[in-house]
Amino acid sequence: MSILITTVGIMVLIYSDNYMAHDQGYLRFFAYMSFFSTSMLGLVTSSNLIQIYIFWELVGLCSYLLIGFWFTRPVAANACQKAFVTNRVGDFGLLLGILGFYWLTGSFEFRDLFEIFNNLIYNNEVNFLFVTLCTVLLFAGAVAKSAQFPLHVWLPDAMEGPTPISALIHAATMVAAGIFLVARLLPLFRVIPYIMYLISVIGIITVLLGATLAVAQKDIKRG
Repeated sequence: MSILITTVGIMVLIYSDNYMAHDQGYLRFFAYMSFFSTSMLGLVTSSNLIQIYIFWELVGLCSYLLIGFWFTRPVAANACQKAFVTNRVGDFGLLLGILGFYWLTGSFEFRDLFEIFNNLIYNNEVNFLFVTLCTVLLFAGAVAKSAQFPLHVWLPDAMEGPTPISALIHAATMVAAGIFLVARLLPLFRVIPYIMYLISVIGIITVLLGATLAVAQKDIKRG
């Protein structure tokens, strides 16, 4: 992920130099882009849930600033607000899930968290309903960030930002952050079968819905 973020980020910055050359917000654009790339790198190199959540929020803040880069346009202003509100729903779920697992295990570190949680499951010392709820809340954060059903509504409107932003945020990095989170927390998810089924169902619905909407979409950038 670090290589992907760095490579795509550099390529987008090189392309943006000419694309944004005559824009009044040239310096502001590159400041936001650099801040975003730094936040993404911090996210994928985090070793515990606290670091994950801090950089997760910074990525959300950067996406708000980048989507609303041309904030004088009403459509862009509305788009960044929609993205901000929708992602806050997922972020609130993520925070509750993190606190729930800390209450269960007493640790934010991934290695300790996975080991303690597996022992609790093996010894049947946890309430499976509570554990399932916590994992659903964690997954809600990934659903919002990756624009999965039903928290996908912000993504089409987010295309109101400059084209390089669409390439960096929506095609390569930010949307992949949700997938990264699921992969990073897979040891928690895979011991609870219902969550794996939920992830599969959400993925299938998102694929079918996205393909159906793309057929009817006339704007290639939004499609």
